[in-house]
Amino acid sequence: MKSWLLLPIALATLSGCGLRPVYGGGTHGAVAQALGNVEVAPIEGKGGWLVRNALNDRLAALRSGAGPRYRLVVKLDDQISGFGLRADTAVTRERRTLRARYQLVDEATGAQVLDATAGSDAGIDITSSEYATIAAEDTALERLSQTVADQIVTRLALFSRKAGNP
Repeated sequence: MKSWLLLPIALATLSGCGLRPVYGGGTHGAVAQALGNVEVAPIEGKGGWLVRNALNDRLAALRSGAGPRYRLVVKLDDQISGFGLRADTAVTRERRTLRARYQLVDEATGAQVLDATAGSDAGIDITSSEYATIAAEDTALERLSQTVADQIVTRLALFSRKAGNP
């Protein structure tokens, strides 16, 4: 039997267990409406600029005509550490770690409704070309910024669904 023929049976089974899509209702659903009312505060540094742009890209499609109801405040910790060593003690590998602590603040009351963290890391090979190493570090930061932004938006969506559109 073809596996794709089992898909309707699997979906029917899952619908009975209480699973619901997070973005149920599309752009008019409660989660999309809550995310559309989030304004991202400026974030320091190059990594901050990248994370803020990634967050705005993800939230822009959900923006409504009303002003922001929530402000997202993000603080980043961007670290590069060497860990691969040759016999002459030269570093051969680095790890770039990007961690974010973020808070969702209700604009009307100033109350903090969510305080959480997100983060990821990437390995970087050190080459004899300083230019190539710097380019690899920048590329790693760009990828990490996208990953962290995805984690934050996912957590905000889950929080909005659980809270019933805070």
